[in-house]
Amino acid sequence: MASFEHLARQALRSANSTVARKFSTSRNLAEVQKLGVIGAGQMGLGIALVAAQKAQVPVVKVIDNSQASLDKGLKFADKLLEKDVAKQRISQDEATAARSRLQASTNIEDLSDVDFVIEAVPEVLDLKTAIFGKLAEICPSHAILATNTSSISITKIAAATTTKDPTDLSTASRVISTHFMNPVPVQKGVEIISGLQTSQQTVDIALELVRKMGKIPSQSADSPGFLANRILMPYINEAIICLETGVGAKEDIDNIMKNGTNVPMGPLQLADFIGLDTCLAIMRVLHSETGDSKYRPSVLLGKMVDAGWLGKKSGKGFYDY
Repeated sequence: MASFEHLARQALRSANSTVARKFSTSRNLAEVQKLGVIGAGQMGLGIALVAAQKAQVPVVKVIDNSQASLDKGLKFADKLLEKDVAKQRISQDEATAARSRLQASTNIEDLSDVDFVIEAVPEVLDLKTAIFGKLAEICPSHAILATNTSSISITKIAAATTTKDPTDLSTASRVISTHFMNPVPVQKGVEIISGLQTSQQTVDIALELVRKMGKIPSQSADSPGFLANRILMPYINEAIICLETGVGAKEDIDNIMKNGTNVPMGPLQLADFIGLDTCLAIMRVLHSETGDSKYRPSVLLGKMVDAGWLGKKSGKGFYDY
């Protein structure tokens, strides 16, 4: 028997195709001249830099409510470009051109003329829905509204754009997830996740953009954790439980996975690089959305987040940095 979600998506296809005809039948990637990225952290700046450097989007606007975060992020971008020049991956002219495409602002209203927006803020549902509600008000009627969420339902985020009339899909049909992997300049994979309201045209535009950014997209249903984190996070969580219950020391846990399965880093070191707060947030979403006890977050993981030991970004996690 077909799932409810499958039947619902079929029922929405004709409505979505009508909406798609209204907002962007004449637009294609060549016309995406302005990209907005919300969030100047490591993910946001990575996305912005790859869009400017690889996809050569003429204008990439980075938005953050903290000027200090913007300054730090742009210094990070400069450092990455300098490193690429030093290693002769790109020329100085190419680095200068990429950097010139980046603009920074603390005012979200500056996204009023963009063709595509990618939100990359922390995994907090209320924060993301507030942002998408605002984007629905200020962005052009053709703009694709994407989230970099690693676990939150795209359908829920899209619903924040239709608070007045849930049957009006003119904005919700343009909401999608482009889930980039960390670090963005290095990792090739991007998950493309459609919400119940997302139109096929929105999917096609998102796929084309990430490919132009040099990425390899994989498509996932809007299910808790999607593909990557539905597989990865329980693996990391189980490794933490092994440490918590004394099955093995952290070095032994990481070494057996590196040397036994040929992964580049062990699960505990990987958790440190992802951020333990992010790991905990994703596990909580998996646990609450599925109701399955196999996704219960490790007690030790929760305690480390409470202590402020978030991994590499805080200087201390399972290892010291």
